[in-house]
Amino acid sequence: MREVVIVEGVRTAVGRRKGALSGIRADELAAAVLDELVKRAGVGKEQVEDVILGCVTQSGEQGGNIARTSALIAGFPIEVPGVTIDRQCGSSQQAVHFGAQAIAAGDMDIVIAGGVESMTREPMFSNVGDAEPSEKLTSHYEIINQGLSAERIAEKWGMSRRELDEYSAKSHELAFEAIREGRFRDEIVPVETADGNLFDTDEGPREGSTPDVLGGLKTVFKEDGVITAGNASQMSDGASAVLLMSREKADRLGLKPKARIIARSVVGSDPTLMLTGPIAATEKVLEKAGLSIGEVDTYEVNEAFAPVPLAWLKETGADPEKLNVDGGAIALGHPLGATGTKLLVTLMNRLERTGGRYGLLAICEGMGMANATVIERLDEE
Repeated sequence: MREVVIVEGVRTAVGRRKGALSGIRADELAAAVLDELVKRAGVGKEQVEDVILGCVTQSGEQGGNIARTSALIAGFPIEVPGVTIDRQCGSSQQAVHFGAQAIAAGDMDIVIAGGVESMTREPMFSNVGDAEPSEKLTSHYEIINQGLSAERIAEKWGMSRRELDEYSAKSHELAFEAIREGRFRDEIVPVETADGNLFDTDEGPREGSTPDVLGGLKTVFKEDGVITAGNASQMSDGASAVLLMSREKADRLGLKPKARIIARSVVGSDPTLMLTGPIAATEKVLEKAGLSIGEVDTYEVNEAFAPVPLAWLKETGADPEKLNVDGGAIALGHPLGATGTKLLVTLMNRLERTGGRYGLLAICEGMGMANATVIERLDEE
């Protein structure tokens, strides 16, 4: 099987809902990322064999196969196809997996994988409307919203409100530290906003997000619960993408890949608890990679709700000091379809910056699923 490498990766800064990116269509936002990605990689747009983008709310401006329309807006030749996929919050991570599979199988040599979401312009669940789940589904499974799933995870693993708020406050603290130190600078594509300004800094982190302040917020899903707006991910706007290539093709083009994909997994999990999939996905991907959790240098586990990474830590025995060290979705935001490759780009750049070797990404997904990916940094020599 052929080796699959990541040559380049970029993302927009993440905008708050109704924030800096709210005046930009999602297809145009994705186009800006696609255009910058190939420029940085030094490849021609005509060399790309497919554009695979994740997007969760595929309606309105995000409907009609946004991968294809974004590529056309970005000036890719008409011969370059595009396909849009939905594996919920892990959509762009799954786009990477599909692209890697095509390359490993020998079907393609160069693929763009990424994602986009404007939760401002196309609100979450607006594509579902008033539709109710099938009775043939609900007769077998208790279908509840993700917030209630997070409540049940917190209860099952014995997490207190204070524990969740302390974790969430740290997410903001780490995010501010990463922004101040410029850790995201190289991965962000500056975007001109509707008012003519350049947007290049994640606007999700909030000053003063201490455990005590977060502890004063009302619970959202249960009156006597623990989940609030402060210990859940933010609704956000953003786009991200990576350029995947076979190692042989990169060598022939004289390109220096940043990382290689060494293992991928996807699992189904309890659709009621819904958000525990990263635990099993991590076990599966580590087995494929032939690694222990301790051998991995850094982890990104999406902070859909604070109980998700905390339950993952408890079950995997992972080192909390290696987890989401630049902050997570609680502080930086979660633009659904874009989150997977956003986190992958951050993970890859962190390995490059710190000299670490292995990185792991795991994301929980709606209706009880999860993807996990292990990458290995490649030396430039």
